[in-house]
Amino acid sequence: MLNEILGYLGLGLMLALAGVGSSIGTTIAGNAAEGALKKNPEKSSSYMILSALPATQGLYGFVAFLMWMGRDFATEGTLVFGIGISVGLVCLLSAIRQGQVCANGIIGISQGHDVQTNTMIYAALPEFYAILALVGALIV
Repeated sequence: MLNEILGYLGLGLMLALAGVGSSIGTTIAGNAAEGALKKNPEKSSSYMILSALPATQGLYGFVAFLMWMGRDFATEGTLVFGIGISVGLVCLLSAIRQGQVCANGIIGISQGHDVQTNTMIYAALPEFYAILALVGALIV
């Protein structure tokens, strides 16, 4: 019974933490985009692209959730719990930090600097760890 509770808790954390991270990350960048629109509205497509990047961590959590959903929690509950916490926390923190990187890029673009490409490269670095967490969850 305890294993089943841990398994379902792990699944929930895997999905929820990744989704919360994406929500926070996209709103961090979105807030910067709203401010940037007042200063330089012509660059709105660049702001939108950078604001959307942190949403991917929620997708990684969802993919991991789908891959582990059909498991027998009576025997694998503690494993799913550990994987769920790991994937969830990595995606949460990765999305938040990525949102901060994107927000800084959005501010730079609004000030007339050509930093979109560099910002996307810098934003890919924290995302790499969310991808590693997903891959790790899939190969266990």
